[in-house]
Amino acid sequence: MEWFSTLSLAFGTAWTSGINLYATVTVLGLLQKFAGVKLPGGLDVLENWAIIGVAGGLYVVEFFADKIPYVDSVWDVVHTFIRVPAGVVVAYAATSEMDPSIYIPAALIGGTLAFSSHGTKAAARIGANLSPEPVSNWMLSLFEDILAIGGVLLAVFAPFAIAAVLVVFIIFFFWFFRKIARAIKRLFIAARAFVRGESFASVAEKAG
Repeated sequence: MEWFSTLSLAFGTAWTSGINLYATVTVLGLLQKFAGVKLPGGLDVLENWAIIGVAGGLYVVEFFADKIPYVDSVWDVVHTFIRVPAGVVVAYAATSEMDPSIYIPAALIGGTLAFSSHGTKAAARIGANLSPEPVSNWMLSLFEDILAIGGVLLAVFAPFAIAAVLVVFIIFFFWFFRKIARAIKRLFIAARAFVRGESFASVAEKAG
């Protein structure tokens, strides 16, 4: 069942990359460095201290940026163009030693999973930013950190568990797809206005 473990890890870490890319890379690197984990395919390069250091540093930056209302949504817009391609790369790297008929579709699925988890995260955040109380940002951010790190651990050590999580998530995503898509549209419009100095909240409400 090595093929199943590899695919579960590839898809699981692509999914967590859409939630928190830097936490995903940092945890994978540390697991191979200190926990005796042998990551599949080209993921073994993540044990390099330079990669761990850069990813860890960026995770610290994201940890704080992700908890500031409106800044977190602008951060999500920017990372739409980082997390999704990273999901493709992670899935491709994990399956790169398998047959091309497997690693090419795996890369595409990885990107799709990263996009769906990133979109769901972004949609939840803009909803929190339009609510009157600020505590939800911190709670959501901490939950996302736990979900990303926990997801990586499941992907490495419990392939069947992460496969079950992905199935449940996919069902959830398609069930709420229209709401998520509308929220993402509002996010981009509001973030663009925020960068121009306009009120993020007022533009987001109008965009809805």
